[in-house]
Formats: sequence, C-alpha cells, structure tokens
Amino acid sequence: MKKRIGSYPCVCVEGGGRGAVSQAGGVLLVETVRKTGLDQAISAALAPWRKPRAVHDSGKILLDVALAVALGGDCLADVGMLRAEPAVFGAVASDPTVSRLIDALAAAGPKALSAIRTARAHVRDHVWKLAGPAAPDAGGQVIVDIDGVLVLAHSEKQDATATWKKTFGHHPLMAFVDHGPGGSGEPVAALLRPGNAGSNTAADHIATAQLALAQLPKKYRRGRRTLIRTDSGGGTHEFVAWLAQRGRWLSYSTGMTITDAIHQAVLKVPAPAWTVAIEPGGEIRDGAWVAELDGDVLAGWPKGMRLIVRKERPHPGAQLRFTDADGLRLTCFATNTTGEKIEALELRHRRRARAEDRIRNARATGLRNLPLHDAAQNQIWLEIIQIALDLLAWMPMLALAGEARRWEPRRLRLRLFSAAAQLVTTARRRHLRFADHWPWTDVITSALARLDALPNPG
Repeated sequence: MKKRIGSYPCVCVEGGGRGAVSQAGGVLLVETVRKTGLDQAISAALAPWRKPRAVHDSGKILLDVALAVALGGDCLADVGMLRAEPAVFGAVASDPTVSRLIDALAAAGPKALSAIRTARAHVRDHVWKLAGPAAPDAGGQVIVDIDGVLVLAHSEKQDATATWKKTFGHHPLMAFVDHGPGGSGEPVAALLRPGNAGSNTAADHIATAQLALAQLPKKYRRGRRTLIRTDSGGGTHEFVAWLAQRGRWLSYSTGMTITDAIHQAVLKVPAPAWTVAIEPGGEIRDGAWVAELDGDVLAGWPKGMRLIVRKERPHPGAQLRFTDADGLRLTCFATNTTGEKIEALELRHRRRARAEDRIRNARATGLRNLPLHDAAQNQIWLEIIQIALDLLAWMPMLALAGEARRWEPRRLRLRLFSAAAQLVTTARRRHLRFADHWPWTDVITSALARLDALPNPG
C-alpha cells in the first residue's frame, strides 16, 4: 500500500486510453447548430468560396473555428481540440486549410461579410420563433445596446494605434440584443475600428446601428418596438436625428454629456420637481432623484426628445466632477418614449449597464485580442466571435431553464462543456455517457432532451 502524502490522492498517469471523449459537453453547441440550421445557412452562404473537389465544406470550417472559440479558444489553431474528437465534431480541416479560408474571405471583403451576416440574420429569425416565450422579443420590444470595446494589441497590426486610455490596439463598436434579467444577450453588430477612433463618432454609431437592425427580424427594423440604447458616446445631434428620422421612427435612450447649459438647467429645477429613483423591484433607490428638463436645452434637437437627469450621492471612493452639483453626481440621457414615468425611463436606461456584461463575455470569447495581422482578417475574426456568442446565447435560450439560463460563457465551459464522457457504440449508434457523479450531468442531459424535441430545420 502506497502511503499518501499531501492533500490530494496520488494517481498514476499513462496514455493509451480509449472510449473517453474530452469536451463532450460541446455536443450541446453541436446540437444547437444542427437544430437551428446554422450549419446549412453558413454552408450555403460560403458556397462561392469552396473550391472544386475540396474535401472540407467552407461553412463547416468557419463553424468549427466558431465552436472552438465558444469552447474557450482564442486563435485559429485552437480548432485542433475539435479535430481530436471526430466522434463529436466530425472531420475538421487542417490548420493550413483554415488559414487559407480566412485569407480568401478577407480578400473578398464586403461580399463575404454580407454573406455571413445574411445567414446569421436568417437563422436568428428562426431561433427566436423556436424560443417562443424565452425569445428576446417576447415582450413585444427589442432592445439593442451599442457600446465601444478597447482591444489591446501586443504587436504591430494593421490599424492598431494608441487609444484614448493611452493603450495600444483597436476600438471596435459592438451592438448586443438584451435578453433581459432572465437571460444573457446576443451580438448583432461588430464594427472594427482603429484604436484612435472616437467614442462619439456619429457615422460609426449609424453604421453599427444599421448592421444591428439588419440582423433583427424584418418587423423590428423600424418602428417604436425597437429601442436603441447607448452611453453618452451616442448622444450626438447626428445620431439622434438619424434614429428619429421620419420613416425610421426608432425608440432611443442615449446618454448625454453634461454641458454647461444642462448644468445650469439642473440648478434651476425646483425641489418639488425631483422624483425619487427606483430599483428593479420597484423599491426606492436610496439617495437618487430624477427630473425632466425642458426649455432652451432642447433647442436644436429632434422634435419629441425628452431630457431626463439624475442626481445621486456618489458611491464610496468616487470623485466628483466639475459638472456635478451640491455634492451629487449628475447623469443625463435623452429619449423619445412617452407615456411612461420618468423614474421608469431612468431605470430602463440604467439597465444599459448590462452591455458591460456582454462585453466582458465577448472578451472571454475570443475578443481578448485580435490574433491576425490584417484588418480584413480581423474583421472576419469578429464575425467568428459573433457566431460563437450567438451559440452561447441560443443554446441556453433553447435548452436551459431556471438559473442555468443566466450562466455566462466561463461558467458554461466549466460546468457543462468541459464534462467528459464515455463513447459507446451500440446497435450501430454512438452514445455519449456522462458520469453520474458529475454535478451537472442532469443539466446536460435535460438540455439535450429539449434540443432533441425541437423540430429539425427544413
């Protein structure tokens, strides 16, 4: 008997094992791809880039990279972990074949991007119908959050420049559909920009909003049922005017910079005009009040715009700015929504902070760095990241229930995707048997059952 020393058991390690599948929980993503028809849509979209007599389908190559990123990879070579498990992921192309496809798509430029985005929009419409009451439009409104992301670069890459935070890299502008408090969110736009791109560039916000709207079902591409939320970077005359343009009629809730005119207007607001802010549960938010401004501060802005300001005691350690007043932090936003109390509108705008969670998840899903050199290649990489994030949002929406539906990518990988299983062949069919002692085996099997119950794509 070997005496154990230390806190952990001593295990002998050797190679040659058979029948075990690592990352077996990734079958959840594979089934999501199959049930949503994403594989068929991407394959059809990328058919022009498949060479005659090619062994591997271009669409599957791109999806394999997206699956690898969804499972935690951060470069093209990480597709190798799928190649090691052909029983789950099928035949996977070699690294040179993957690189050649990315180069070909990058060389095609807008044509390839348009093909990928059109396929994603078509599948998204189908997924939302499958999700039913769990879909982000179940309440009759779709909320799109637009925000910028700083992506650091540690080597010379095209368009990598100094950023406003005195770092070096790129400054993409991204848009996410908010799934509300019961879910996560899914990306609908990613515009690659140089690191020195401005935070409040109206043309970039308009371009990102156009990409985002094109990803939504057709009935949400215009009209009040679609709400665009941004921070103060979107609070420009040009962008707000574009959102409110006749025939587009989008709802908006955009942060606004506290100018001297707004600051002076706040000082003139009488005490009875301030209303206490509220929390999501309806309870009073301690030390916060909201009021609506009117008069000259609205001059030059689109008709129907409302300007709402909040004053709040700063959090411990926060420093006041010269635009604050009476020791209270001032924030302001503009909206064109009518018929709701200003405290409810302020709470709705404050929930824009969930976009920061979406950005954190994107960083954990391939956006920590842009691994390629050319800007066109990295734009394709952004599309791959969005496909991976789509899968990480669609799978919980279609297959998970309760608290598990809110799990973020890191937790999904740790608890579900990393689970190992035994591969057993019975009656010419392959079965994955997950360990009974794994705490989340029932979550995996229940999710697979829900996916199996969905209709197969036509």
